[in-house]
Amino acid sequence: MSSVVARRYARALADIGRETGTLDQMVEQLSTFGTAFEASTELRNALESPLVALDAKRAIVKDIAAQIGADDATRNALLLLTDRRRIRILPAVAKLLREMNDARKGIVRADVTTAVRLSDAYYEKLKTQLERMTGKRVVLDTKEDPNIIGGVIARIGDTIIDGSLRSRLDEMKNNLLNRQPKQNSAPERASN
Repeated sequence: MSSVVARRYARALADIGRETGTLDQMVEQLSTFGTAFEASTELRNALESPLVALDAKRAIVKDIAAQIGADDATRNALLLLTDRRRIRILPAVAKLLREMNDARKGIVRADVTTAVRLSDAYYEKLKTQLERMTGKRVVLDTKEDPNIIGGVIARIGDTIIDGSLRSRLDEMKNNLLNRQPKQNSAPERASN
């Protein structure tokens, strides 16, 4: 149910952003606020709690909106979500709004995970390869995870390209564990 509501808000905000020519800024500002909302338990508790007065919640939202340099359209969207007690869907709204804006521009996002930060040249080469595969412009969102040991994992939508050393080692392990010993199929010959 909340995903349907989040999609409805994202569509409305996309329309407003296109009409006002501020869609790109709105995407970035809502994403920034959404990230802060997800990262701060204290902020989530204050904005979601029925014990905190609506005026206090609005003041918090206005203060954070000012800190991130939010324009009027973004600030009003945040206040609307707060007034309607829908602020908890903000991260989903921000994500959907980004996807809608990217689709309009012919962009796909690739979540790329490596064990350590790699060179910009490597990321540029990877981006070029992913653009050839998808036929679209690709934006890389990179992160590091030492648990993959080495290699790269790229996710574009529902497609996962796993070139990590961890997955290769797991695959080798499974192959070795599932291998059955060969049985000699030729009957033994009797000696004379």
